[in-house]
Amino acid sequence: MYVFDVLHGASGEVRNVLRAGTRTHRRLRDQLVAIGLATVGVDLVCAVLAFLFEHHQKHTQIDSLGSALFWTTTQMLTVSSSFQNPISFPGRVLDIVMEIYALTVISALAGALGAFLIKRGEELDGALRAKGAPEQA
Repeated sequence: MYVFDVLHGASGEVRNVLRAGTRTHRRLRDQLVAIGLATVGVDLVCAVLAFLFEHHQKHTQIDSLGSALFWTTTQMLTVSSSFQNPISFPGRVLDIVMEIYALTVISALAGALGAFLIKRGEELDGALRAKGAPEQA
């Protein structure tokens, strides 16, 4: 029963984030949307740059915008891909910048979720105190 209670509570929280049920939920939703849109934009810009830097290089696997987009997306998602590393110096610098960006995004997401959990816990504790529920350790 405990597992079902936890899952039910979590699904309610996800619903509240999606529809911005409280200011705390709206703040998390806005942060997630901003990070998501920024990442899509960075991915597209990096794909164009990767194509421009690499498509004239010998032995490169980035020979079209589609392959460049695939490479940039997999690099940011996995910090690795099935493609070989860039051949040109600007391509290698771009690779490092994308990996730093991806690590920064993961850190920002962890911070946003941590702040949400702390704030939401305080809200729920306050609601329980207002109802007169006994304190739990």
